[in-house]
Amino acid sequence: MNPRFDLVAEGVGQIIFRDPVRAHNVLTEEVLLDLERAITQAHDAAGEGRLRVLLVTSAKPGSFIAGADVDAITAVAAARDRERGVEISRQVQALFGRIADMPVPTIAAIQGICLGGGTEVALACHYRVSDDDDGTRIGLPEVQLGILPGWGGTTRLPRLVGLRAALDLLLTGKPARVSKAKRIGLVDQVFPKHQFRERCLDFAHALPYHGGGRRDARVVSGRRRGRRGVVARLLDGTAPGRWLVLRMAGRRVLKLTGGKYPAPLRILTVVRRGLRSGPTVGLQAEAEAIGDLIASPVCRHLLGLFGWREAARKGPWSDGGRDAVVNRVAVVGAGQLGAGIAQLAAYNDLPVRMKDVRHEAVAGGLAYARSVFDGAVKRRKLRRRDAIRKMAMISGGLDYPGVALASLVVEAVVERMDVKQAVLREVEAVVSPEAMIVTNTSSLSIDEMASVMERPGRFAGMHFFHPVHRMPLVEVVAGERTDPDTIETVAALAARLGKVPVITRDGPGFLVNRIIGPGLNEAGHLLGEGWDAAALDRVWTRFGMPMGPCRLIDTIGMEVAYHAGQALAAAFGDRLAPARALASLAMSDRPGQKGGKGFYLYEGARPKGIDPAVYADMGVSSPRSDLDPAGARDRTILAMVNEAARVLEDGIVPSAADVDLGMIMGAGFPPFRGGLLKYADDRGLHEIRTTLSSLSNAHGSRFEPSGILVRLADGGESFHGAFPPAGGARTGPA
Repeated sequence: MNPRFDLVAEGVGQIIFRDPVRAHNVLTEEVLLDLERAITQAHDAAGEGRLRVLLVTSAKPGSFIAGADVDAITAVAAARDRERGVEISRQVQALFGRIADMPVPTIAAIQGICLGGGTEVALACHYRVSDDDDGTRIGLPEVQLGILPGWGGTTRLPRLVGLRAALDLLLTGKPARVSKAKRIGLVDQVFPKHQFRERCLDFAHALPYHGGGRRDARVVSGRRRGRRGVVARLLDGTAPGRWLVLRMAGRRVLKLTGGKYPAPLRILTVVRRGLRSGPTVGLQAEAEAIGDLIASPVCRHLLGLFGWREAARKGPWSDGGRDAVVNRVAVVGAGQLGAGIAQLAAYNDLPVRMKDVRHEAVAGGLAYARSVFDGAVKRRKLRRRDAIRKMAMISGGLDYPGVALASLVVEAVVERMDVKQAVLREVEAVVSPEAMIVTNTSSLSIDEMASVMERPGRFAGMHFFHPVHRMPLVEVVAGERTDPDTIETVAALAARLGKVPVITRDGPGFLVNRIIGPGLNEAGHLLGEGWDAAALDRVWTRFGMPMGPCRLIDTIGMEVAYHAGQALAAAFGDRLAPARALASLAMSDRPGQKGGKGFYLYEGARPKGIDPAVYADMGVSSPRSDLDPAGARDRTILAMVNEAARVLEDGIVPSAADVDLGMIMGAGFPPFRGGLLKYADDRGLHEIRTTLSSLSNAHGSRFEPSGILVRLADGGESFHGAFPPAGGARTGPA
């Protein structure tokens, strides 16, 4: 039985979670039924005087409760069953309410992962204690799935930790480390990991007990108030203060999301109602909000993305310890990408050696890695002492002896085939025959590089996106002669580094760059026709992209973007020939963001505005913004849809889910739309085909609908229906 109730010491009982199958405890329907029985037994024992304190704990190392069963949530979302969502929320609220109403003190003893429904269990307890392990995390990530904590969390958390601290957890979905949880009052005590059980029992025995009756609530409320200063009491504890906090939070949400994601706004509404009218009204508002949100398309899309992401991280490479095959990394090339890869490896406790041909490059790479660690410390993602320790795992030099010890070498030199082939030959000559070599190229052929190598089976592409510490995607590229074992080991390493691996076949631009290339090139055609660059960027940001095509080209770098465009044109002909405006711009003195001048002028990474002189460099004299935004959207976005269809037709990736995962994780395609091909499916492939045909008539054959798109549209099919994940199994709602 999981969970179950036991008496473990005189007057002390426990409800212990122990999932016999899963790596983490998960609140499935069966587990909730067992929990109900355990709570009933605890209530009975308390009524008989046998129970004076109740511990809620876990027998699984590193896992308190990881949350609700996402598959069950996905099923309700796929059915668009609002009433079922409301019903489940009310049932579980009532169950957790029985924990909150326990007539003896209750303590959530948290070790490891405590997320979602697990945190809501803990919030229903009178006290929360945790161990001091750096891996322990407590949070409510529901907003990232398009819903809110609907089992009491949205109502209880603000009353426990204060409004501002609660909104930080609820609106971001980011879990808190133990230090933060203690600071805001989410946990009452932190005990050493190696003494955790003993200290929990000591804490339980020390709690006040009043003859079998309810614990003294004043002990709790007084403890909370004592942690807060004057400003916090004004903002969290008064009606005008709460109104101000909620108003400012609403403005931030709208600025960040553009109103495209309904869950954060519903969280603010539920919190406001709960604080104004009491917990009962708050819980009712939670349940109604869950029903509305779980039936929304945004929730379905975010759940689909979650499923694809988890499937990518937990592929066949997640078993058998493949990630442990790599115990030391080397990076050849100490530019920002190479240094970023080195920093990522060290962040994940892998010793790494950086090599370059110039001392200045190595020093610059080490300085860049240090700056990324400093940023993590500043954002409280890392302790200073840990940052120093991890930075010490990176060494650098001009010679190969340090590289020779690596079990995996990342080549990250300049994007020239002759240079890369020369470096790969040098690396292969010094590493062991068992070592793997990967290239971080964004567009050059893996097979052509492998042609100069003696062991091509141990060679693959491992394409990180810039900046490495922020971008979640890694394209793992299999050449014709790459061993399957190499691909699985590289994918396992990417997952170990916290990235989302997507496996692709070799081909120009691989997955993301091949698809986004036509969209950026079409933006160049629009600029040549007189579009204002800032107005064109607004077309994309209003669609939901994190930045417009001009800002994106600046971020990539003019020279890199132009060479990538030339590579695509060489492979696919006139339909991807670089737009004249972009070709002219590539010849001008505009390196992009890194050089302070591209379409925009920059102060560091911050754009100051469009440089008016950029139009003359493109050969455009009078840019205008009063053009057709919907037409510009279709020309750029549908160009990418058409290319994505060709990617599937060419077998670069096997499924539409791979395309959508890659475009969201690697190009920032708006998650609320579900992905590029999900957007096309939702809009309808017949309409997509008709629009592309009209664009082809107006602007040329580059818009001619691809063969696979025509076939699917004629058959009334969808991309996700025709190209499901490998084996036909779906990893997200259709």
